[in-house]
Amino acid sequence: MMESEENAAKNAHSSEGSDRKPICVIVLGMAGSGKTSLVQRVTNHLYAEKCNPYVINLDPACIEVPYPANIDIRDTVKYKEVMKQFGLGPNGGIITSLNLFATRFDQIMKLIDKRKAEHKYVVFDTPGQIEVFTWSASGQIVTETLASEYPTVIVYVMDIVRNLNPITFMSNMLYACSILYKTKLPFLVVMNKVDIVEHKFALEWMKDFDAFQAALESDPSYSSNLARSMSLVLDNFYKNLNVVGFSAVNGDGVNEFFDAIEKCANEYEKDYRPEYLRIKKEAEEAKKVERKRELSSSTSRDELITFGEPETSYDIEDEYEEMYEEEKREYEEFRRQFNLDKKPSVNK
Repeated sequence: MMESEENAAKNAHSSEGSDRKPICVIVLGMAGSGKTSLVQRVTNHLYAEKCNPYVINLDPACIEVPYPANIDIRDTVKYKEVMKQFGLGPNGGIITSLNLFATRFDQIMKLIDKRKAEHKYVVFDTPGQIEVFTWSASGQIVTETLASEYPTVIVYVMDIVRNLNPITFMSNMLYACSILYKTKLPFLVVMNKVDIVEHKFALEWMKDFDAFQAALESDPSYSSNLARSMSLVLDNFYKNLNVVGFSAVNGDGVNEFFDAIEKCANEYEKDYRPEYLRIKKEAEEAKKVERKRELSSSTSRDELITFGEPETSYDIEDEYEEMYEEEKREYEEFRRQFNLDKKPSVNK
């Protein structure tokens, strides 16, 4: 009896695990912000917790990755060969490599689906040049394809040391805002390198408008005035923004990081997934209408060239008989007018 209960519990647990979908974490950030170091720290933490992640490297130009990657774009696309073959520069080579990789992303989705019961997190490390992924067609394909099937979270890594200047901070937050509105997915700002500089000043600037204005007082330039105006616009953006401090060097804030990821995943299920399902349903309905229209159009063309018996039958012999009688009458009238029926006289 006890064994049967244990087996039932194991079966229930395995079925629950098979139904659960992993959380896809897409790590973005400016060059030098510490994206790859963050992925390494997060990966090490998950392995230490016996929660093995599924890690995918999307940077074709990196020399090596400091973490075990389950899928590496470099195994599929040779970055330098792409540059040589198409005559491209570094950024063009990265974009083209990503585009080539994105054409086979359906295969990546199948691999993730096969492993979804074994992994709770799927972590994506993106290229160092953030615009290469964020504003490219391949980046959009990857992001939207993942979000259509799995809880997907965008992690924006920010170098807090470089953002001590309020104008630089404002520029970074504007960029974060633009990514949020482009992806329309749960968004987490990770203020990295808190082992060097605490991120309390940044949190204060986000929560207290006057504190940010005071930081701008020492700079009378036009950019300072612009930042002052933009801070009013971003006030509502800050209120709903998920922010954590993090150190990729010593792991400070790693627990808060995963708490924020879980919160974002819940936001996805509550707010974002219904919207994606609605958009997906509308797209499918539009395809059905288009297929129906094309089918109707092709049916109309087929009707014009249909061979076979006509719908309204008639007797062709009757038609020819009427034509013969009419011609016969016309001929008799012709003979009558010219007295062709009169017998010619015979001279004796």
